[in-house]
Amino acid sequence: MIATAGLARAVQGVYTALMPVRVYVGPLPDWLDHERLLGPGFVIEAVEPGWVRATASLERPQAADAQARLRGIGIGGRTIDLNVSPRLNRKLVRAARTDEAKRRRNASVGFTRKGARLDDEGKISLTPESLALETGKRVGGCTVVDACCGAGGNAIGFARAGNRVVALEVDQARIKMAAHNARLYGIESEIEWRCADAIKELPSCRADLLFVDPPWGADYDRTRVVLADLPFLEAVLQHAHRFSRTLVKLPPSFDVSELPHARPEAVFGTGEGDSQRVKFLLLEISSGIDSLGVGAE
Repeated sequence: MIATAGLARAVQGVYTALMPVRVYVGPLPDWLDHERLLGPGFVIEAVEPGWVRATASLERPQAADAQARLRGIGIGGRTIDLNVSPRLNRKLVRAARTDEAKRRRNASVGFTRKGARLDDEGKISLTPESLALETGKRVGGCTVVDACCGAGGNAIGFARAGNRVVALEVDQARIKMAAHNARLYGIESEIEWRCADAIKELPSCRADLLFVDPPWGADYDRTRVVLADLPFLEAVLQHAHRFSRTLVKLPPSFDVSELPHARPEAVFGTGEGDSQRVKFLLLEISSGIDSLGVGAE
């Protein structure tokens, strides 16, 4: 009798382990590519203006993978709440977290040219080469002011895509580093390097597009970032009315309601390990700073 009961429990355990579970994910912004983030099989339903919830019936390993990738992060200013019913066992959750940590090491590549230089800040903040080039292509052939060029990743991407660039950077050493990196790509003649404080320099700049990649820092809030957390961006946006368009690169957790007239887009990685991860947000502003409620000169 005892052996029979034990066998029954073992069979029940195997049966339970094979049963799909119900996964609930939200809130998610309605402008997000939900299938790219979540994978196939989710049903999307609106829960409030601008926000949706996703539900799916998944095999347990897939549910554990989603939980490892998504729980506790913020996109667009709100933290994602992910619930799995029934709950997953700890062994499966730990295995999924280990796999996720391994994937993060196979992310989108920064510079691919041998000899490119990066300082410690650049290693954290550099826009991966493929994404910088993609951003450059999306704006067409125009003139661009990069208000904080750093190691040159975005400026190089814009120039490679056929845009003429004025790159501003207050740190002379970083300007030299960025110019070196541009030479590796053969586009140094397409970029004008200026060692200058963007806040002081922007009034004299004339271009079609203002691009801003403000410093986030390695320890930015993964759940919600607001404009007050990015004082450099606040100051630069005072000059956005001088340009036809402004494009801002921001953390995935940035609260887009802080710039209500900007059009947000979530940019995913291109590497095998981050193809389902939002690397950053791009907010495009085309109506001038007056309509953003940030103020103008």
